[in-house]
Amino acid sequence: MARWADVEAAEPEFAARVQAKFDAHRHKIMATLRKDGSPRLSGIEVTFSDGDVWFGSMPGARKLADLRRDARLALHCMSDDPPENPVLWTGDAKLSGRAVEIEDPERLKSMGDDSGGDEVAGHLFRVDITEVVVVAMGDPADHLAVSVWTPDAGLRQLKSH
Repeated sequence: MARWADVEAAEPEFAARVQAKFDAHRHKIMATLRKDGSPRLSGIEVTFSDGDVWFGSMPGARKLADLRRDARLALHCMSDDPPENPVLWTGDAKLSGRAVEIEDPERLKSMGDDSGGDEVAGHLFRVDITEVVVVAMGDPADHLAVSVWTPDAGLRQLKSH
């Protein structure tokens, strides 16, 4: 597994492209696994800082229970609707990994806990990354261009017809 800093060090242009896609919209989608193994999708806000990918969860959230039971997750940025000319679609990004719960009330508070008191009402997670993917329209526009980064294999370019 890797930290975001590892992705940035190995492939700075790719990492910048991924982060720009995630930063383009406030809300992202997180996939976790329910107790019975079926997927759960949840809205989430994600922050890239200090070489890591961070997110928080409110107490009692179903995704919190999911992650404590099975830390595997996938994050997907919101993508823009494709324009009429598909060649102009800039694509989307996703990353997979494991959530690691971290005790850091100050970081959690800076991420948006607005309870107003001194107590921080939430849980903080860092993502240990296993895969980062960007999907965009290929050139020519007869295929999807898929860029995949993993800690073991580095960056690979795939075509999907």
